[in-house]
Amino acid sequence: MSKIYSSITELVGRTPLVELTNFEKDNNLKAKILGKLEYFNPTGSVKDRAALSMLEGAEKDGRLKPGQTVVETTSGNTGIALAAFCAAKNHPLIIYMEPGCTPERIQIMKAYGTDVRGLNDIPGADAILKEFGFNPVKLMEAVGKEAKEKDYFYVGQLFNEDNPKAHYETTGPELVEDTDGKIDIAVMLVGTAGTIAGVGTYLKDNIKGVKVVGVQPTPDSLSFVPDAKATIDGVVVFQTEEKPCSHPFIVKRNFQFDEIINVSGEAAYESARELATSDGIFLGASAAAALTAAKELALRPENEGKNIVAVFADNGMKYLSTNMYRFD
Repeated sequence: MSKIYSSITELVGRTPLVELTNFEKDNNLKAKILGKLEYFNPTGSVKDRAALSMLEGAEKDGRLKPGQTVVETTSGNTGIALAAFCAAKNHPLIIYMEPGCTPERIQIMKAYGTDVRGLNDIPGADAILKEFGFNPVKLMEAVGKEAKEKDYFYVGQLFNEDNPKAHYETTGPELVEDTDGKIDIAVMLVGTAGTIAGVGTYLKDNIKGVKVVGVQPTPDSLSFVPDAKATIDGVVVFQTEEKPCSHPFIVKRNFQFDEIINVSGEAAYESARELATSDGIFLGASAAAALTAAKELALRPENEGKNIVAVFADNGMKYLSTNMYRFD
C-alpha cells in the first residue's frame, strides 16, 4: 500500500537504532553500543525534532502567524532544520550564525532561501562583544529585542520549552519502544541541552536504574579556539568542577547526570574514521564524541552485557571541509 506525504515536516522522527556489531568485535567490547541515527531525519540531524516542535508549538498558540518572519541564532544544524521547515511553511527566515560553523552549513541554509548573517550583524552586537565577549545569552537577548521591535517570531531555542518537549515526546519514547525498555546507559552531548534534558528525563521516568551520561568536548576542541585542528562544534563544555551547569533546561528540571565524560576532538575523529570503515556509518563530530564515550563505557568490566545507547546527532557530510575526514 502506497504512502504519499504532503510535506517534509511529516518525515521527522522514527529514526533507526543500530547495533555497532563490527565496531564491538574489533574493540573486543562486552557491552552493546546502540546508535540512534538522527541523520535519518529529513535535513540530516537531531535538530529537526526541536526545530519543528518550536515552529508548530508557536503556530498552535498564535505566537507565529502565517507568513511571519522567523529569526534565530545558531551554530548550524538548528538553522538548517528551521530553513527547511520555514521554506515548507512559507515563513521568511533570518539566521545569525555563531562562530565555528562549517561552510557547508551556511551553503545549505542559503539554498533554502535563508537570510544568513553573522553575529556582528545583530543590533548592538559590537557593544555586547566588547563588554562581555562571546556571551550567547546577551546576544540572544539582543535578537529577541530586535524581533519584538520588527514583529518577527524569535525561536529562542535555548529557552523554548518546545525544544526538550520534542525529545520527551518523541526521541525518548522511540528509544524505549525499540529496546523494549532495555537501556542501561544513555550517552548524549549538550548544545542547548534540549536533547539530553528531554531524552534523559523521559528515560529516567520510564526505566528504573538507567544512567544518563553527558559528554563534553575538551576545552581545546571547541570550534572557536584559535588554531584548533580537531574540533567538536555545536556543543559546549557544560559543567566543570569550577563552573556548575547553567543550561536553563537542565537547571529548571534539576536534571542530574550520572557521569560526565570529556572527549577530545582527536579521539572523536579517530572513532568516526574507525566506524566508517567497520560498520559503514558516517558520523559527524559530536556524534563521534558520543561514540568515543560509549566505547569508554563499554570497555569497563562492570558494564559487560549492558545496552549502551548513544544519540548520533548528524552524519559527516557537513564536516568535509574540516580535518575530520581529510586523508591527504
